Amino acid sequence: MLLLRVLLIIFIVLAFLYFLMIMPRMIKRPSREPFTKVLYAHRGLHDNLSMAPENSMAAFQKAVEGGYGIECDVQLTKDNVPVVFHDFTLARVARYDKGHEAEDAVRNPDGSLGVKGKVIDYTYEELMNFHLLDSEEKIPKFEDFLKMVGGRVPLIIELKIELTDLSVCPIVDSLLRDYNGIYCIESFNPLGLFWFRRKHPDVFRGQLSDDFHRDKPEEFKGVLYFILTNLLLNFLTKPDFIAFNHKYHANCSRRLCKNLYKSTAAAWTIKSESELAEAKKHFDVFIFDSFVPQNGPKV
Repeated sequence: MLLLRVLLIIFIVLAFLYFLMIMPRMIKRPSREPFTKVLYAHRGLHDNLSMAPENSMAAFQKAVEGGYGIECDVQLTKDNVPVVFHDFTLARVARYDKGHEAEDAVRNPDGSLGVKGKVIDYTYEELMNFHLLDSEEKIPKFEDFLKMVGGRVPLIIELKIELTDLSVCPIVDSLLRDYNGIYCIESFNPLGLFWFRRKHPDVFRGQLSDDFHRDKPEEFKGVLYFILTNLLLNFLTKPDFIAFNHKYHANCSRRLCKNLYKSTAAAWTIKSESELAEAKKHFDVFIFDSFVPQNGPKV
């Protein structure tokens, strides 16, 4: 009987700690209303086989003209210029301009020759020697992207933060403070959210996550990814929204954040009308890719 009581007390304590750990921001939340009125084009309204590939100015222009919000990714160059690019490595999307080919170019699975190295290995000027896939588009400066959008549509800005290097946060924040438009920030790295919690708490901030072990068990191993999957650092970062892989909407921590704590729920990345219809049962904000929603830009 004593053992049963001890086990019950342990269970109650652990459950209490769990609910505290996943708790998002509960006090002085910014309004979510500006972000729930439109659908968001993932990396712009892009087609990687066209002249408007992902995270290109052409794709962003198409999204703005279509009235869609934009989700984009920002990281720093070697000379600390914030640029819009998703992968840390360049090879999948960046190609050498003529006259700038390299003997040690990276051969991609499709046979194409991609640019070696990471974004941070090059200055912005050096990055201008490359183009995006088969288009004429270049890797955009984040500052130029903001000027082009000009507040016409809401933005979801993902900060690409490798390990503990938070240098992208103050640089991006300084540009956004002068931006006259609706935006929020998100990151897979909780340290980025913690930075904004301390330095610019008024910004609507979101924790990106996934069911990492289920998605890529061979790549995402260990306790860290268990913690990230289950949002166990929310007590430190206090996010305003949780952006989760829509396929894993049943994740317990994600559901508790939405249904118990009434946190905003964002779905990524929806790739068909049927997926969008299903996601509307579980989420509030929708990021789409690979199709154009039939019902237009508004939710």
